[in-house]
Amino acid sequence: MQIGVFSVSDITTDPTTGRTPTENERIKAAVAIAKKVEEIGMDVYAIGEHHNRPFFSSSPTTTLGYIAAQTERITLSTATTLITTNDPVKIAEDFAMLQHLADGRVDLVLGRGNTAPVYPWFGKNIQDGVELAIENYSLLRRLWDEDTVNWSGKFRTPLQNFTSTPRPLDGVAPFVWHGSIRTPQIAEVAAYYGDGFFANNIFWPKEHYQQLIGLYRERYEHYGHGKADQAIVGLGGQFFMRKNSQDAVKEFRPYFDNAPVYGHGPSLEDFTSQTPLTVGSPQEIIEKTLTFREYFGDYQRQLFLIDHAGLPLKTVLEQLDLFGEEVLPVLRKEYAALKPAHVPDPPTHAGRVAALLAAQGTPSAPAEL
Repeated sequence: MQIGVFSVSDITTDPTTGRTPTENERIKAAVAIAKKVEEIGMDVYAIGEHHNRPFFSSSPTTTLGYIAAQTERITLSTATTLITTNDPVKIAEDFAMLQHLADGRVDLVLGRGNTAPVYPWFGKNIQDGVELAIENYSLLRRLWDEDTVNWSGKFRTPLQNFTSTPRPLDGVAPFVWHGSIRTPQIAEVAAYYGDGFFANNIFWPKEHYQQLIGLYRERYEHYGHGKADQAIVGLGGQFFMRKNSQDAVKEFRPYFDNAPVYGHGPSLEDFTSQTPLTVGSPQEIIEKTLTFREYFGDYQRQLFLIDHAGLPLKTVLEQLDLFGEEVLPVLRKEYAALKPAHVPDPPTHAGRVAALLAAQGTPSAPAEL
């Protein structure tokens, strides 16, 4: 199981102080959080893509490239790369470049996003969202898998004898997760290609994501990639933690009550009972996170949203230290004990290179003399 954090890159006023961090402060905070993720032994840092206020992450590959230079082990990913409004050629180039710079520690989550105005800003129509996602990904796949591409489609100019550069590291493209909050067609695309499916798993009750993940697993098996329980699933989640529950609830309540994404709606108590949000002690975080497997089956990646709603960087780093000390070791032990042998490990660059070499009949390492 890969365990990490993801950020939606919001810039939100701290309701306890009335202070709003600057763009520069939030950008630098993302780097500090990623470095802390590696320091405490987590596996993944992911950041989203937005082109509107109050968000800062318009160029996640730039951010991840900077982080790659200051880390050695963690996988660097996006929480969403907009497959609808980004040019597939640019996605292919940017992520292959990042892959080389990070020595393969790169994958990405593709999605349609949830900001309607972004479509016309990039010359697209939101009504074409699903069609754009399907066509653009088909082209992206070919750009990574084929040295020379001849292609024509509905939404961009044709390509003739085109080669995307640089080529993917070791001949293996970055692993792709397809992220969706509500769209079954995206689960179908993920299943068709044998890619991963990432369920946001933040704002909706478990039954909503059970339907999407269940569809993806069923279609993954239908397309011959393996049994349904061998499909590659990732989940989001979110927590706020202190040593005891009362302190956690008291400290987090003003952030929850005023957060743009869910403030002034259901109470904190109702929201935590109906969604994956956990506010409490380390043991409560452990217990609720382990229930995800009961609802969704064995899965490969668990990411947590922790740096939102105006929480100051100091508090976020404290959360990570506590998570690393008291939660992460227990989750690792429990996930390892529960995982059936036939369920695949999380995809990594090294593992995928080894699989490619095996499929080609090439030894992955020189034979001993």
